[in-house]
Amino acid sequence: MKIIKRLPGLPVERALGVLSGRWKAVILDVLMDGPQRTCELEKRIVGISQKVLIEQLRALEEHGMVSRQPSSGDSQGIEYLLTPLGESLRPVLDSLIEWGVHHAKELDEVHRLLPCNVVRDRRPVRLQG
Repeated sequence: MKIIKRLPGLPVERALGVLSGRWKAVILDVLMDGPQRTCELEKRIVGISQKVLIEQLRALEEHGMVSRQPSSGDSQGIEYLLTPLGESLRPVLDSLIEWGVHHAKELDEVHRLLPCNVVRDRRPVRLQG
């Protein structure tokens, strides 16, 4: 059975169903920087196994969030990139990051937040505001 057929009918549940899972939002956030090969994604997302990465990429592809294309300069390589639908999540992911920081501040748990580079190389979490 395809994953897309198991999505709930309520819009908020559908959105959460597409993003649910330990790694999907992190993968999408990394792909916001541009197309990435599987090996690049593995290097940038600390702690994800190749098997789980491939499973999550396939689910995101089925949901229309990412697509695969031949890698430029490598006839056998594949790159993953955001589709326009995946790109439309940029403000949503930014808002979720900001809300996560706000939530931690409200519960006096900012000390428990991890900078994004613990899981994702480059761009650290924004703790201002």
